[in-house]
Amino acid sequence: MRQLYTAIFYLILPVILLRLYWRGIKAPPYRQRWRERLGIYPFQSRQGVLWVHAVSVGEAETAFPLIKLMQIRYPELPVLVTTTTPTGSARVRAVLGESVEHVYLPYDLPLVVRRFIAHFRPRLAVVMEKEIWPNLFAACAEAAIPLYVVNARLSARSALSYQKIPALVRPALAGVAAIAVQTGEDRARFIEIGAQPERVRVLGNIKFDVTIEPEAVAQGQSLKAQTFAGRWVLLIASTHHGEEEVFLELYPQLKAALPELLLLIVPRHPERFQLVRALCEQRGLQMVMRSEQRTCSAQTDVYIGDSMGELKMLYAAADAAFVGGSLVPVGGHNVLEPAAVGVPVMFGPEMFNFQEIAESMLAAEAAIQCVGAQTVPAAVLRLYQDIEFRNRLVGNARQFVADNQGAAERTAALLAESLDV
Repeated sequence: MRQLYTAIFYLILPVILLRLYWRGIKAPPYRQRWRERLGIYPFQSRQGVLWVHAVSVGEAETAFPLIKLMQIRYPELPVLVTTTTPTGSARVRAVLGESVEHVYLPYDLPLVVRRFIAHFRPRLAVVMEKEIWPNLFAACAEAAIPLYVVNARLSARSALSYQKIPALVRPALAGVAAIAVQTGEDRARFIEIGAQPERVRVLGNIKFDVTIEPEAVAQGQSLKAQTFAGRWVLLIASTHHGEEEVFLELYPQLKAALPELLLLIVPRHPERFQLVRALCEQRGLQMVMRSEQRTCSAQTDVYIGDSMGELKMLYAAADAAFVGGSLVPVGGHNVLEPAAVGVPVMFGPEMFNFQEIAESMLAAEAAIQCVGAQTVPAAVLRLYQDIEFRNRLVGNARQFVADNQGAAERTAALLAESLDV
């Protein structure tokens, strides 16, 4: 089965590269450093690395606490971080800088993967969440590189998809040293798709170990006091196509009840910054882009966060936050960051990627779920009018995060089993 998968991958590789170039027209970073995706590196690298793979921004943010712990425990061990997306790449550079080496993940083709492994010679491989690459996993097994899948989660829908290709998935999982899953349900699903039960451990969710830098909070508070002076800021974070329109349509209704309202919109992907600006212009709304470095006036309707890596800071500048990817079937985004910052958290009905966290936060009265666009105004107005409720929501959310921390430490201890031998 892996041979068939590889043959198909080789056949579609020209299409993949063409798509990469096409995406690069709107977002140039996609077509930059494309040789890395083929395992071609015009530079020498340290070998014997601790290699951590994080697909994009969300996985990278989750990986940072674990990476920093491993750097403290093994200061002489070089760290390599791979990502798939340019946004993930930019975030790795912004947070970890020169303390790690970074390249894009190679395509899952035997020759490409072997070049990658020969270049870096990983001592240990760590894959965040649920990436399963048959050729990459097989190459690690052949090279006797212990491979761990950590902070793993597997939805029922994904499990059903993997169960349709057991001849591809089961051999890949057979070579994994251990899978550290978030919940008991995740453990059961990984076992269903072929993981060996004794290798699947429930260690919790590293996302709870989110770190909020005091500098980010201070910058956010400064932005609130200066740029957003006198405004009640509703942050719509990590939005996808279709979500900005919902809030722009609701804006007149919200503004009528809340005159000092300012919408702060942060699209998930940078190539959509200008599209959101155009949506505002079509509605005749006055806006300020963050890149313009201008102060909002009393007439400003929308502030667009067209920057990368500043979401935590912008949470600290907001009075309430709605986390996107949840009004459209994307599956939601990280609701723990705003909770840890101390801003009231709202999200929509589509939270299947964070189902357990969403349900637990609601049970702890630590967040508000809007079951549809029509319920958003009432939720926003309650947060605006009921200070006691807002403070209780924030306090419960912070406690919820604190009560569930520790997965990064447990995962680091698991990885140490292969390093301390």
